[in-house]
Amino acid sequence: MVGASGPGKELIQVQHATVRFAGDSGDGMQLVGGQFADIASMSGSAICSFPDFPSDIRAPAGTLGGVSGYQLSFGDQRVTTPGDAPFVLVAMNPAALKVCLPELQQGGIVIANEDAFTPANLQKAEYEANPLEDGSLDDYRLIPVPMGRLTEEATAATGLPKTQRDRCKNFFALGVALWLYDRPLQPLLEWMMKKFARIPEVMAANAASLRAGHNFANTAELFRVHYQVARAELPPGRYRRVTGNEALALGCIVAAHRLARPLVYASYPITPASEVLHELAKHKEFDIRVIQAEDEIAACCAAIGASFAGAVGVTGTSGPGLSLKSEAIGLAVMTELPLVVLNVQRAGPSTGLPTKTEQADLLISLFGRHGESPAVVLAAASPGDCFQMAFEAVRLATKYMTPVLLLSDSFLANSAEPFRIPDPASLPDLRLSLTVTAEDFAPYRRDRDTLVRPWVAPGTRGFEHRIGGLEKEDGKGTVSYDGENHTKMVAYRAAKIARIAADVPPAEAVGAEQGDVLVVGWGSSYGAIAAAVEELRSEGRSVAQLHLRYLNPLPQNTGETLARFRRILVVEGNCGQLKMVLRNRFTASFFSLNQVAGRPFLIREVRHAIQELLDREHLEC
Repeated sequence: MVGASGPGKELIQVQHATVRFAGDSGDGMQLVGGQFADIASMSGSAICSFPDFPSDIRAPAGTLGGVSGYQLSFGDQRVTTPGDAPFVLVAMNPAALKVCLPELQQGGIVIANEDAFTPANLQKAEYEANPLEDGSLDDYRLIPVPMGRLTEEATAATGLPKTQRDRCKNFFALGVALWLYDRPLQPLLEWMMKKFARIPEVMAANAASLRAGHNFANTAELFRVHYQVARAELPPGRYRRVTGNEALALGCIVAAHRLARPLVYASYPITPASEVLHELAKHKEFDIRVIQAEDEIAACCAAIGASFAGAVGVTGTSGPGLSLKSEAIGLAVMTELPLVVLNVQRAGPSTGLPTKTEQADLLISLFGRHGESPAVVLAAASPGDCFQMAFEAVRLATKYMTPVLLLSDSFLANSAEPFRIPDPASLPDLRLSLTVTAEDFAPYRRDRDTLVRPWVAPGTRGFEHRIGGLEKEDGKGTVSYDGENHTKMVAYRAAKIARIAADVPPAEAVGAEQGDVLVVGWGSSYGAIAAAVEELRSEGRSVAQLHLRYLNPLPQNTGETLARFRRILVVEGNCGQLKMVLRNRFTASFFSLNQVAGRPFLIREVRHAIQELLDREHLEC
């Protein structure tokens, strides 16, 4: 139970904690990390989590390249990142210790599975001596635990083979971590009963291992102190933990429902976007059709065909797949059909680092199509924001008859945070009514204000028409090779996208209304920027944050907002793509903080870059 402590145990109240589980890619770190995150969230903490996968499908066991980790930050205040440095590292083998130790806080806790520190595993991890014995961990609080042996003893009565029982040691580690942070076991035991209902012997073994880990921590002399994090004061409402990919799927479902149209999602499996396909496949009851196409081009064309037929056509991919979809996206521009393209970015080019994060697809999203092919480009800022921006992508695509590219990335896709479930009545009704009659219908006859052509399903009596990739005659939509007509149609398509700026929220700087430094970001850099800016503002520094979720068109007041600050620091996980776009349009003193290391930004990195600009300003004054 919560608050239960063995004799002589001290319970300390803390405001914030960061924990990292790390082990081999087959050790189940993502599973137990996710369960710890669920229990922390259910216990009332604000959370942000990040699973870190190896790029190899299955690297050799025990090697540095095969380390899989799950980091969770939770506290009684808003949490925007998984944390710069964990205070607790649960290391299931020597490789996990070696890879993750440099990130651990000085004086932090290392809970090591000492049974895995064998000569063979030490050699695989490139250790010359056992770090549990040679004094190299003296700057940390080392707690060696024989997890393998204790798990074997705890699960002996289940009747499972030894190899299967050994796989339960991840739940032993989780039991230790739950005791360390005074979290309850009961929700996890109830989850196990559902998860393993058809294999009760596996449920019994995992439950026994979990209890054994918790009891060991509660009684062993090695554990003198454990910690309790107070509940966060979140706005009232119903919450669930959601990953970015889950939120993308839910946003598309809800938007299609509010449009009263079926949703067709066509995709080719690709890391890290595949989970959107999996999530949508679970919800057929909401008039959803899911197509696993034979390739990326077919997936995009199928989604366009669905939109032509009157459904909400959505396709999803990651960077290499976006390259393949480019011609078909151009077809959607030409035919002026609604299309939503979800791009869950990863490190490239080519196959690159398929399980690592990057924000390097901005320029291809803005300009990566032949001809003059303008499209709307949006970016989600957090896992929960993926829901809102997916809803917004469908709204803009269907209202303005245009492709909309929505950028997420591997960090957002796999990260999780509490998501406040919206009241359905609070979401806008997206249903569209046909404002033309059969008598005055022409497929490219546009609304005077928005320049949007009508969306009419083929076969509707009196509204018969054809479309295709060749240029259209203004109004009639018949094929036209006339240069002047082409010039006019190119201008129409560009003006239609530009006018959407009047239908998106204004740019809003958070913090100082004007001053020394404005930190501009987009996508997953949001959390680290927000935390760094908040720290500096609490110290009285003149800093603000502007996070752009609408990248094409930009909000109408973007230039005005930039002009209120002396220096603009653009933070993005690429080599300066947004900075290039902003410098092309606005006159300001732009500076960059970039990294392409396959990981999210750290708060201290952003803070250091801001501090350098502030100090430079001080010296120049």
